[in-house]
Amino acid sequence: MSFALRTSISRVCGNSVSAVKLPQRLPVFRAISSRRPFQTRNMAGQSDVKLDKQTPDSKWKEVLSAEEYHILRNKGTEAAGTGEYNKLYDDGTYKCGGCGTPLYKSEHKFDSGCGWPAYYDNIEGAVDRHVDNSYGMRRVEITCSNCGGHLGHVFEGEKFGNPKDERHCVNSKSVKFAPKK
Repeated sequence: MSFALRTSISRVCGNSVSAVKLPQRLPVFRAISSRRPFQTRNMAGQSDVKLDKQTPDSKWKEVLSAEEYHILRNKGTEAAGTGEYNKLYDDGTYKCGGCGTPLYKSEHKFDSGCGWPAYYDNIEGAVDRHVDNSYGMRRVEITCSNCGGHLGHVFEGEKFGNPKDERHCVNSKSVKFAPKK
């Protein structure tokens, strides 16, 4: 362990740190650098593999980056304010980051200030809702109706002034943006 690290830990934990054995090298999370291009997914014009609810985990691990897999398949959440689509308001469609199914239109996106992309409506039939009682609270999880990929959660009655009084709080890693042509 380096002197600087030992000194920092000692200030927080006390001098008993010398007995602690820490690894010399910590593993580095490389989700961004290992990210696979979106073209590998079953998008329009591709017929190699159908990605849906029956797709095995082994296939999802091949086509998704580690972080995308964690969020879409294991119901993870990206840190607030870090997503690439949080402040994007271009015209187009947001598609499932796993299977490419169109989920949201850009005209339904709004700035909720929550740190994740927010939409007040989805494309009809594209998103399923499930009651989520994790973390000691009742929420409504939203998933892609085609592949079951975790998108985020929907919240109702927050008075944002949108037509449905809903906020679909979606992870940027759960979607891919397709600009309007």
